[in-house]
Amino acid sequence: MYANVIVDISHEKLDKTFQYSIPDELLCDIRPGVCVDIPFGSRTITGYVIEVTDEPEYDPARTKPLIGIKSDSVAVEAKLIALAAWIRRNYGSTMNQALKTVIPVKKQAKEQVSRSIVLKIDKVKARAQLALCEAKKQKDKGKAFRALIDADDGARLEYSFVTGKLSVSAATIRALEQSGFIEVITQSGYRNPVEHMSVDTYDKVLNAAQQSVVDAIEGDIAAGLRNTYLIKGVTGSGKTEVYMELIAHCIQSGRQAIVLIPEIALTYQTVMRFFARFGNRVSIINSRLSNGERYDQFERAKNGDIDIMIGPRSALFTPFSNLGLIIIDEEHENSYKSESVPRYHAREVAIEYARISDAIVVLGSATPSVDSYYKAKTGVYRLLELDKRVDDRPLPKCEVVDLRQELREGNRSILSTRLQELMEERLLNGQQTMLFLNRRGKSAFMSCRACGFVVKCPHCDVSLSEHSGGVMVCHYCGYRQPVPKVCPSCGSKYISGFKAGTQKIEAMVAKRFPQARILRMDYDTTRAKDAYEKILQAFSNHEADILIGTQMIVKGHDFSKCHAGWCAGGGYVTACE
Repeated sequence: MYANVIVDISHEKLDKTFQYSIPDELLCDIRPGVCVDIPFGSRTITGYVIEVTDEPEYDPARTKPLIGIKSDSVAVEAKLIALAAWIRRNYGSTMNQALKTVIPVKKQAKEQVSRSIVLKIDKVKARAQLALCEAKKQKDKGKAFRALIDADDGARLEYSFVTGKLSVSAATIRALEQSGFIEVITQSGYRNPVEHMSVDTYDKVLNAAQQSVVDAIEGDIAAGLRNTYLIKGVTGSGKTEVYMELIAHCIQSGRQAIVLIPEIALTYQTVMRFFARFGNRVSIINSRLSNGERYDQFERAKNGDIDIMIGPRSALFTPFSNLGLIIIDEEHENSYKSESVPRYHAREVAIEYARISDAIVVLGSATPSVDSYYKAKTGVYRLLELDKRVDDRPLPKCEVVDLRQELREGNRSILSTRLQELMEERLLNGQQTMLFLNRRGKSAFMSCRACGFVVKCPHCDVSLSEHSGGVMVCHYCGYRQPVPKVCPSCGSKYISGFKAGTQKIEAMVAKRFPQARILRMDYDTTRAKDAYEKILQAFSNHEADILIGTQMIVKGHDFSKCHAGWCAGGGYVTACE
């Protein structure tokens, strides 16, 4: 038998398969997707098995054998190999680059092991041993026996508790185990990033509009059709409930589902809602997880221990054995486009992955992308609409405030008078406010407060950034010009660097509303592993009155006590109630 292998070198001249013979001792373990060590010239390198065949491409006598399977690697499933080949053809990458894309977890992680201690003798004998230890002044053994005697019958003590809290040495535990008094039980298990979640039970029922969407999709599936669907639903129409109902049908048929979300920040609330209905059959995968957690979610999916994977773009490549449904929420978001080679679009790859897996794709958005909406209107996708909010709740009221007029009226703050009034009202009513600004930090660009003119690069049409020394610089082409003293458009003297990032807004809000509890959510405050979850959970529990943040706070969140949100920009402020 022979293995066709793609070498682990991202070079277009080596973007082809090389054939190696399979030693007898590896025959049972070599399959498509396995990472192997291979001889390559005078070196030993790694590669991925693309195909196993019994037909040699070259003289068998001159074909080199595989050296072995790379011990710390993760096997790629055959469907993902086919998907990698499609990515290579469509996005102009090498096969190796495509393979590395479809492998969210590259290396095997150490197994999570938990140890516990249990008595092997009855408590009468244990008390006798305790008395003997006390007589001999064997304090460590005495503490171990006393803790085990005080525990419930058959109860186990965590090994870490005995060695940590009780300060019993590992040598003492080994001695007790060798004497037959205790047993140390070792168990391996998966790291579960959502095991700590505790949520209310799911009790929602679909309304007529939601049910009609579900029936339309399920009807197509029953008829053997595998379409791509675009659910165009206004904000608050209950698209997530439709997703969950479709997933429930999918699971009932013995298949699995992938749910893509545009931001890691959405993971917490999304998982809470799914966890309430599907329990521990739900998991997540994203870049904020540890290597061990990511590897375990990969393995749980392969072994059938979970049915639903939620996450951003990389979650698409979850190795489910019987994938039936891929959902892409907020499908219009640019975060579904990869910025590194291969520069793929998750929507397009999902449709191909669904075709390979005999699955369906459901796209959801209140504001679909132009290309998706065009395909839906022309019949390439099937268009399904939810044009009313749940329980006929009204759409939010919006108003636009011109900050130029605010300036003429004497208000030089980025917070308009109307915005301050509404925020004050919400604080008095015990309600919450979300403030969105598309910049973090303190500084950005040069803007005129009188007319709204922004100083831009004449070559790149992007705003120039103010630097020290009275110079403005284009960060794209390097164009430089002096900082203007007056506005080039209207001649106003009220032109200066716009210095209102989230950090600055936080300071301004804290000064204006000293009684308010404020949280800030941007790149700077969410670098820690669980920062997203902690901030959103705190706001959800009403531990803060005002949440200030960048785009990560304005996508798909549902806070029952938050009745207003505002978006602040360089020249205008939009208030949404």
